[in-house]
Amino acid sequence: MKFHSDAVRDCRTRIYLPPVRILLNHQVQNAELLLGNVQIQTSVFFLPTLTVLPPGSSLVLDYGEALHGGILFNSPGKPGRLKVNFGESVSEAIGSPNEDHSRREETLTTPSMGIVEYGNTVFRFVRLENVGDTELSCAACPAVALERDLEVTGAFESSDSRLNRIWTTAVRTVHLCMQTYLYDGAKRDRLVWMGDMHPETRGVLCAFSDASVIRDSLDYLIGQTPSPKPMNTIPSYACWFIISLWDYYMGTGDSEFLLKHADYIRALLNVYKTYIGKDGSETLPDWRFLDWPNEDNPAAKHAGLQALLLWMMEAGEKLVALFGDDPKPFRAAQRKLRRHVPSPEGRKAPAALLQLMKLGDFRNVLESNPFNGVSTFYGFYVLLAKETKPALDLIRTYWGGMMDYGATSFWEDFDLEWLRNTSPISEPPVPGKDDLHADFGKYCYIGLRHSLSHGWSCGPAPFMSERVLGVRFLKPGGSQIQVTPDLGDLEYVSGAFPTPKGALRITADASGKVDISAPAGIEIVTNPKTPSKRKKVSVRP
Repeated sequence: MKFHSDAVRDCRTRIYLPPVRILLNHQVQNAELLLGNVQIQTSVFFLPTLTVLPPGSSLVLDYGEALHGGILFNSPGKPGRLKVNFGESVSEAIGSPNEDHSRREETLTTPSMGIVEYGNTVFRFVRLENVGDTELSCAACPAVALERDLEVTGAFESSDSRLNRIWTTAVRTVHLCMQTYLYDGAKRDRLVWMGDMHPETRGVLCAFSDASVIRDSLDYLIGQTPSPKPMNTIPSYACWFIISLWDYYMGTGDSEFLLKHADYIRALLNVYKTYIGKDGSETLPDWRFLDWPNEDNPAAKHAGLQALLLWMMEAGEKLVALFGDDPKPFRAAQRKLRRHVPSPEGRKAPAALLQLMKLGDFRNVLESNPFNGVSTFYGFYVLLAKETKPALDLIRTYWGGMMDYGATSFWEDFDLEWLRNTSPISEPPVPGKDDLHADFGKYCYIGLRHSLSHGWSCGPAPFMSERVLGVRFLKPGGSQIQVTPDLGDLEYVSGAFPTPKGALRITADASGKVDISAPAGIEIVTNPKTPSKRKKVSVRP
């Protein structure tokens, strides 16, 4: 028997984690007792030595990594008033955090001989302040992490330990956003944004065997969007919807989900077929959004939207064929779109999309001042459009730059120029230096509103799994997979890629030796562009 058998059950698990470091301590007694302590039951008699917060005292705790959830304050003493500030950075924990989408600051009434839990956000740092007039006792203050308890069945290891750490951090970033649905940011933008979801979709598929969060999020968006309106009211996001549907299907083989929504998908595709002018130019209606950095340049936006609509028509052709419909109208739409190739205006995001859709050679744009003009969102497509070695250099420099300054998850946006006169987010701001969190950011992510755990920034993980490990699904669900590792400047690489039949394992080195271990039922295709560089390819069950 189960109580509440018809209730909706949370897909997430609660995990208790202790603080690992005390950053700031103002008059708190025995604060060190909180470190490594996950006591979640309050005692009544024979109390041990406790942490004591006199009125006016405060403490900043570091939990060591970005976590989603809140804290548990174990209060065996008298009731009182406790102010809690969550921070993705130390600056946010001691400042005035933005409260959009999740509460970051609250004053709680603590119980006598009880516990109080609070928080539903992403944080690494917590500031506790006694704002009452009675002394507060604390037996423990662990984090209560709320997350999907999933095994990471994908893997990536190479001769470059920096890239290995970036892969893991990118996977952790998207995992923090895998909550009830696939959020864009688990602190702010706790919403299902369709365009932002595409890099996350690829990140989930390269790391987790359980991709149900993608299906559930797509299903949710369909339910929230009247046919044939665009997701999130942004026309370009309907393009990303169709592209993400196809990627989900290829990664999982879940045709049942696609067929369930066949009429919805047809209606959307038929409307978007009409957004092509006589000269082949895309004519998507307002809001003509590509990404924030190109919002000020209509010509660059047009170039990116041209490529994006073409990508949608390519995915649409395959989807309608799956439904048994005639794909010819979508092939015709692609031919028409290819007749018009706008200039990316020197911007990397549209240049990357044009390059990926084979609308020309725009590598000169991508390699001009290669570490600037990149965003964490469209950085994924810049990586895909580059050759492997310069792409790895971009990962080391750009995403690695965030890690060098304290990141344990990747950010909503980043610019290497921000690092010129600043200090890590894992330390208090330094007088005379810029505040890396509070002093930067643009558009909708200015200052402490800036999310430092943003799912769309996970692009290095799918790039390294797909390009460096060389995994490409040729048939839905990975029943046929092409494996052609591309190591760039690496000496060796090994890793795993999830499939519905189990993990595909690959090891390769710079000499050209490749060893592949494939689950039963998967056909492996090895078709390198330069066979002479492949000395030996072995495939085994």
